[in-house]
Amino acid sequence: MAFNFTDGPEVNVMNNLNVMNNLHKNVGSRRLCGALVLAATVALSGCGANYRDFRREGQAAVLRHDYGPAQYMFSQAERKKPRRVANLHDLAVCHVMLARQKFEQMNSAAAFRELDHAIAYYRRAIDAAPGHEASLEGLNIALELKGQFDEALRQAQWAADFVGPSAKQQIFLAQELEQRGDDDGALLRYRQAVAMEPSNAMPHIAIAKFLMRHDNDSAAVGHLQIAYRLDPTDRWVVDELAVRSAIPQLATATSSTP
Repeated sequence: MAFNFTDGPEVNVMNNLNVMNNLHKNVGSRRLCGALVLAATVALSGCGANYRDFRREGQAAVLRHDYGPAQYMFSQAERKKPRRVANLHDLAVCHVMLARQKFEQMNSAAAFRELDHAIAYYRRAIDAAPGHEASLEGLNIALELKGQFDEALRQAQWAADFVGPSAKQQIFLAQELEQRGDDDGALLRYRQAVAMEPSNAMPHIAIAKFLMRHDNDSAAVGHLQIAYRLDPTDRWVVDELAVRSAIPQLATATSSTP
């Protein structure tokens, strides 16, 4: 789950989904950080802090994995400038992270409340910018954490159908379908992703992985070879082709056929 630290000259950190798993490790340091952020809040409030001030303090709290104070700072930024998509998204992420912590503490009721807040902020971000991929993906994560799998699938379908067709959206929907056992539907969406962006290595890699999971190595190799020709620097693709002795010759001109 990535934070959208992109709306100004601000710290750029945690640009990958693995941040979902980076939970607090030291309770004492977290309490100290929370106290420091609270002090910063008081100082900001007293000096007429603006949107960027609260964003920066929120981001600093995120860097410390202190999501409660970060959420508070982002909420103050929201009061200064409502409906900023990046800020709404980051508010939602904070609530998801807090929900994960509550689940770890065996406090499901509090976790579900946090997820309700996350879902609301994600929906507001999507209302403001329907094509905001990070919020679309985050909404599905929050819905799944809450156990609303059918709603998550409907949301993924809506995104694929109405938020501008793209290979990434088709792959996302394919993964949702595969998780629910609809392998035929998933394969169709993977193929649509390839058809939409045949010169992009990403959909070829995605369908290759799907085919490998379903014991169809021969078809997977064909897509891996296309991906290799499109992007010969992808280490995973090179390794998978190498173990199968299937690395193709690179032609002078990029080819999109195995």
